[in-house]
Formats: sequence, C-alpha cells, structure tokens
Amino acid sequence: MPAFPREMEIIYLIPAAIFLVAVLYSSVGHGGASGYLAVMALLAVAPEVTRPTALTLNLFVASIATVQYYRAGHFSWRLFIPFAIASIPMAYLGGTIQLPTNVYKIVLGVVLILAAARLAWRFEGDDDEKEPPIWLAFIIGAVLGLLSGLVGVGGGIFLTPLLLILHWAGAKKAAGVSALFIFVNSAAGLAGAWPKMPQPPGEVYFWIAAAVVGGIIGSTLGSRRFDSLMLRRVLALVLVFAGGKLIFV
Repeated sequence: MPAFPREMEIIYLIPAAIFLVAVLYSSVGHGGASGYLAVMALLAVAPEVTRPTALTLNLFVASIATVQYYRAGHFSWRLFIPFAIASIPMAYLGGTIQLPTNVYKIVLGVVLILAAARLAWRFEGDDDEKEPPIWLAFIIGAVLGLLSGLVGVGGGIFLTPLLLILHWAGAKKAAGVSALFIFVNSAAGLAGAWPKMPQPPGEVYFWIAAAVVGGIIGSTLGSRRFDSLMLRRVLALVLVFAGGKLIFV
C-alpha cells in the first residue's frame, strides 16, 4: 500500500487534526498545545519547529477561550493573578532554554502522557471553594511556567485539575482561569524563544486558521453545556501513543 504523500499530510491531515484538537481542548478552557505537539510528533514535524508552533496556536485558541469563559462569568482575577505573577517570568526563562533534541523528546513524551491522564479523567469541582495559599500558588505557577516555556505547552492542562482537586475553583471557573493562564505563559514562552526561533513553515497560517475555527466552536460549547469526555478519552489515547513514540523510538 503506498505511503500517504507528505504534501497531503501537510495540506489535509495536520489542519484537520489541529481543528479537532482545538475543539476538544477549548471546550475545557485549554489552548491545546499538548495535542498540537502530539499531532506534529506523529507526523514528523521537525522538533525545533514544534515548540514555537504549538505556543503560537495556543495564543489564538486560549485567547478565544478566555473571552468566551469571561463573558459567561466563569473567571476570577483574584484566583488568576498569584499563579500568573510567578509563571510569566519562568515561562520566559524556559523559552530561552533550548534542550538537546533527545532530551526534549523524552520530556515532551512524559508531558504528553501526563496530559493524556488529564484529558481522560473527569475531575469534579466543589461548591465549597477555598482560596489557595499565596506561597503555594507562586510555587505552582513558577513550576508550570517553566515547563510551559521549556516544552511548548501553556500549563493549563495541569493547572485545571489542581484547582479542582484542591477545591480552589469549580469546573467552569477553573477552565476560565486556565485559559488566560495558558495565554500569558504561551506569550512569555514565545518571547523567550524568539531570538532562536526558526522560520515557521509556510503552512502555519492554515494551521492557525484551523485552530481559530476549532477554538471558537469548542469554547462556545464548553462555556455552556457540552460533555466531551468520551471524545477527550479517544484523544488521550493518541497522546499516549505520541508520547510513547517520542520516548522509545
């Protein structure tokens, strides 16, 4: 059976996959970077291109999700600010660091597998919300910010379950806070990586368009009533496969 032509992958498969990822991730307030990274890893996009591309796509989708959740009343500046204060400079620092390709692949593979667990598991919020200790919010924000810049994710896929498990926010508010958290970390990571960024592929504008359309659809559904758990579990399997491929192949 003949292989699928590389040109067809770039023109059709990657934008279609990015669109689906954007719909599913934005439905829970995420930018989708781990999904975009998995798509690019599976379709053999060069590692030096994947990080800035994923962060760029994150900016568009997370900004759309932020607006949708904010307009729907699912946001808290009081909750967002402590995490962001610590995460933004660390995301910038992470963006300046260029990991060796073999190390980057292993780190990214682990992140994708952890992200798969977040997508596959249903985390419930609690009506009895508590304020996070400021010092703990700073530590969590700093760690997630550094990871964001190093790998090319926004950090929201890890922040959301923490907010829910520790009863710091309900599901909708956690999604809204995570959306803006992803946006600021992606912007900071891109700023840090900018001097060393390679020329983006010409097809990136089609990928951005696919992400924007998917982000509008997913965040509109997610900020209202939409249960994407089964679809997200299918996507989680893809992330596990992509993560395993990066680590072991």
